[in-house]
This record gives sequence, C-alpha cells and structure tokens, in this order.
Amino acid sequence: MKVTDAQVQDFQKRVRGISRQHRQLSQGYVQLVERDGLLVPQKRQLRRRFPIKGLIIAVVGFMLFKGFLFSQVGPVHYSERVQTLVEGTKIEQAGAWIMQADPVTTAIAGQINSLF
Repeated sequence: MKVTDAQVQDFQKRVRGISRQHRQLSQGYVQLVERDGLLVPQKRQLRRRFPIKGLIIAVVGFMLFKGFLFSQVGPVHYSERVQTLVEGTKIEQAGAWIMQADPVTTAIAGQINSLF
C-alpha cells in the first residue's frame, strides 16, 4: 500500500491540531459531561473582571480609618491638619480633598467615641 502526499499532509494537519489542543488544555481545563455521559475536556475560560469586592473593602477600611483618626485627634485638630495639606503641593491637596471630614467620617467617629 502506497501512501500519497495528500494522506501525509492530512495526517500532519491532524497531528498539529492535536498538539495545539493539548497545549491549550495544559493551561487548565474543566471536564464537561455530555448528555450521553461522555466526559469532554474544555479549555477553562478565564474571566478577568474588575475586583469590585476588593474595592469596596478598601473604601470601607479607609472610611473606618478616617473615622478613627477623626475621633482620636478631634474635629479642631483634624481640620487644622487638613488645612495644612490644602496649602501644600498638588499631591498634598489631593490628600486633603480625600481626608476632608464628611458626614460618614463624623458618623463613624461618633460611633467610635460612644464605644470608648
């Protein structure tokens, strides 16, 4: 039996496809079950989403920090320190805008003062 050039090319194409699929599946896969019970490996879909939960935790933690700082320093000294930042460089001015006493900060400080 003689092997033709077309058969060799077809064989090489199938080998390249199997190698490509093997490389893709080596990076992670999940087993999907077909209706007939056959397990079929599928490439794991990586979802890159914005970490909203981490952002919320960071904002809440920062607000608690501001409230604790406001309660420990006092409103007069806190506003003096923020005013010092307002008169500084652009970065210090941005920090002053972030650190300004807002209603949430004063409410958290009131809760902390009532605890201690």
